[in-house]
This record gives sequence, C-alpha cells and structure tokens, in this order.
Amino acid sequence: MHQLHPLDYIVFFIYFIAVSAYGYYVYRRKKSETTDSKDFFLAEGSLTWWAIGASLIASNISAEHFIGMSGSGFALGLAISSYEWMAAATLLIVAVFLIPVYLKNRIFTMPQFLSVRYNDKVSTIMAVFWLLVYVFVNLTSIIYLGALAISSISSLSFEACIIGLCVFSVIVTLGGMKVIGYTDVVQVLVLIIGGLITAYLALSLLADKFGFDGNIWKALGILRKEAPEHFHMIFKKGDPYYYELPGMSVLIGGMLINNLAYWGCNQYIVQRALGADLKTARKGILFAAFLKLLIPLIAVLPGITMFVLHKNGLFQQEMTDASGTLKPDHAYPTLMNLLPQGLKGVAFAALTAAIVASLAGKANSISTIFSLDIYKKFFNKEASEKKLVRTGRWAVIIAMLLAAIVTPALKSLDQAYQFIQEYVGFFSPGVLAIFLLGMFWKRTTSAAALAGAVLTVPVSTVLKFLPKWTSGAFPDYPFLDRMTITFFVVAGVMIFISLLTPASKTDSPIIVEKQDFRVAPGFLMGSIVICGILAALYTVFW
Repeated sequence: MHQLHPLDYIVFFIYFIAVSAYGYYVYRRKKSETTDSKDFFLAEGSLTWWAIGASLIASNISAEHFIGMSGSGFALGLAISSYEWMAAATLLIVAVFLIPVYLKNRIFTMPQFLSVRYNDKVSTIMAVFWLLVYVFVNLTSIIYLGALAISSISSLSFEACIIGLCVFSVIVTLGGMKVIGYTDVVQVLVLIIGGLITAYLALSLLADKFGFDGNIWKALGILRKEAPEHFHMIFKKGDPYYYELPGMSVLIGGMLINNLAYWGCNQYIVQRALGADLKTARKGILFAAFLKLLIPLIAVLPGITMFVLHKNGLFQQEMTDASGTLKPDHAYPTLMNLLPQGLKGVAFAALTAAIVASLAGKANSISTIFSLDIYKKFFNKEASEKKLVRTGRWAVIIAMLLAAIVTPALKSLDQAYQFIQEYVGFFSPGVLAIFLLGMFWKRTTSAAALAGAVLTVPVSTVLKFLPKWTSGAFPDYPFLDRMTITFFVVAGVMIFISLLTPASKTDSPIIVEKQDFRVAPGFLMGSIVICGILAALYTVFW
C-alpha cells in the first residue's frame, strides 16, 4: 500500500522532465539577462499576468495546505477555509492600495521600503527577522510536511525525501525569478489536477461506504449529514475550536491582519508583482484571488471526508501514530495511498509541485533580501551585478542546507498548519503596523518604526505565555486575537512616539497619489464577482 508502482514513477518522471525542460528553456531564452540582479531576483518586465497569478498561488500553496489544511479540515472542519477565502478578499485590497505604492516608489524588496521610508537600522532589523523566519519556520515546515507526505506514500525514507526536495528546489531556484514564475504555471496546473483527483477519490469512497456507488454529489450530502459541526465558518465561544478560529476575528480581526501582512508586506509573495507594470500586476493578483477560492476544494474537503470515513470505522490504524495517538495530518497521505496506479503518480507529482514551487519562491526571496539588503549594503557596496547574482545563488544553497538540518526537529507537531500561522504571527502585526503607517501617515518617524520593530515579538510573547506564567490570572487569548491586540499596541506606541519625536533627516515620506488607486473596469467587475462569491459562501456556511 505505502509504495509507488512503476507507472507512478513514470508519471512523476514525465512531470520532473517537463518542469526541468521548460525551466531550462526559459533560462536559455534570455540567458544574458540572468547576470542582471533585477532580472534574476524579480524577472523585471518578463512575467505576464497569468504567470504572476499562478506564481503567487504556487508560492503560497504547499505541503502545509495539502497536508496541514487537510489535517485541520479533519480536526475542525470547513472553518479553516477562512485562511483561503479571506485571502482572496485581502488580495483585492493589496492590488488596489499597496501594490501601486510599491511600484510608484520603485520598491524591489521589503527591507528596501523600510530603508527608503525610515532608515537602514529599521531595514536591517526587519531583514534579519525575515531571513530567520523564512529559513527556520517557512522552509523547515514545508520540507517537513512534504517529506512526511512523500515518505508515507513511497518506499523513500523521511531523510531521503528531505534531501530530494531540497535538491529539486535548488535546481529550480538557481534559474532566477523568470524560471520560477513560468515553471509555477506548470506547477499550479499539476497541483490543481492532482488535488481534484484526490478530492474526487475521497468523495467516491464515502459514497461507496454509504451505498451510493461512487456518486460524489450524494457524498456531499452525506458530509453535511454526518458531520454538521464541520460545516460552520464562524465558531462561537465555548466551541472546542474557538481558540484556533475565534468567532468574528476570522473576518475583521486577526485574520485580516495576518493576511494583509502575508500578502502585502511579505517579500516572497509581493516579489512576484514588483517587476511588472501596475495593470499587469493587478490582473495577476485578481487571477490569484480567483484561484484562492478553489483551494478548500482540494485541501480542506478531503480532510472532512476522511473525518467521516474514520468516524464510520475506516482507516483507524492509518490515522494514528505508533503510540495510537490520532494524527489529523495523516488524512491526506492516507487518501493518496488509496489512489490507483498512475493516478497516484499524478497526485504525487501534484504534491511535489506544490512543495517545490513554494520552496523555490521562498528561497529566491531569501537570496533577494540577503544579496540586496545585507550583502551589498554591509559587505560589498561596489558588488557587480554578476557578483550579486552569484551571492544570491549561494544564499539559496546555504539556506536550504540549514533548513534541511533543522527540519527533523518538527516531528512532534500535530497540526502543522496552525503551528505555522501562530508563530509567523508573532511578528506579522508589527510588520503591518510599520508598513501601513509608513505608507499612509507622513508623520510616522524612524524612531517609531524602530520601536515597532523591536516591540512586536516581545508583546506577542507576553500575550502567549503570560497566562501560563500567572497560572491563568492573565487572559489566554486565541492567537488571532493576540495578533489584533499586538497590532494595535504596536501601532499605538508608534503613533505616540511619532507625535513626541521630530522627523529625522532619514525619514522620507513615500510617494502616494490618489489616482494610482483607481482601477480598470475589468478589475472592478472581477472584484465584485469574488466578493459576491465570498458573501454567498459565508451566508450558506455561517
């Protein structure tokens, strides 16, 4: 059961060759430009809207979605989809209000924005923060979940999977952003097809279990009947999973802060659009928002289906570890093991595509920040374009090596998706406060930004651990609510300090012009459609 057959390996080999060949073709087509740092890191002017949109999703969707979100779907249900559906709404906000500011001011990295708006001290502190989080949280969690999934459906060891994923990702990343962007189109196509196949299998199994001969439409009705508690988007106080997704916070509180920081102030996401013109960038982001609406279908639905199957006596052994503890993150790998020969290879390729695309995107952003905001600024101010590209490639290799070494330490996790969201959320609120105030309030000073950068992690840490340190005397807030509190505390401190301190010579207000916020009729219509779909989904599944 837990192995790939020859036909699966053939399917996977075809995928590997296709991606590698297409990447090499893109690389060779404009090889001379890969010595230009802006082309290598940003693919300036080279990505079409559909490549930008696909690359945004490919960089975002990874093993934490297929494995982690399915596990959370098994444990708490459709409500975990708020991370995807509210991201679609957030992408529209980013496209309208944030991307024009970056493009107008010729911003290529997030630390560069901080350097231009504030000073090098703020920029450097946040650059180091980002590098640490990207390497030791993002890369490690993706490699861990990917290796866990691949080793559970094949005869490969966990350690061999770690090595294979890292090597494959490095190969893709070394070609630069243009190669990543266009190969991501193939990766997204593969991961959606593979994800839909796995979701179809899960529903078909459920229909068979209840005597409906594989009718997936009947299976959808069975899910609502057998697990009604898994089809609520908004949890109320007292619900067992309120702590993970606290009520209205998923709409107007911490979820919005989390998403705005991720989609609007995050190098490996925003980077896809920074090399394009405003019209192309907005069309690409709108395309990504549409794709976001589909993700719960291929990531959350299989987890809910596995919950119903497990509730009715199936997969009791597969869903537990050696000690007999129920492991929700085993849901998706268990389903993949049930696929027939050939289709299992497609699902395997889809999972690998998601992992590799996301790893490549993050590794490219690590190399961008390190090369442009650390190396060039502090180690070699006169570095040539060729030297910067070479440094970026070495940064990719070293970052992946460090992540591979740390990855085995994550084996104790139960729901990895929630772990990632919570600990990235330790500094996201402060980042968002620094960026929003820097963009839209000219009075914000460098001293205030520095205070915000230094304060965000300590405030998050106190809110997280003080209830334990005080034996419950201090309220134990859900982590999304902690993000909301942290955001307003940091923003309040920044406003207070800004009003008390005069602007320094290094403070340079970012250019913001009202006409840049106007959108084309096509973008407006697409946005209305997305908002309408979201309103319908939350009305039906409230």
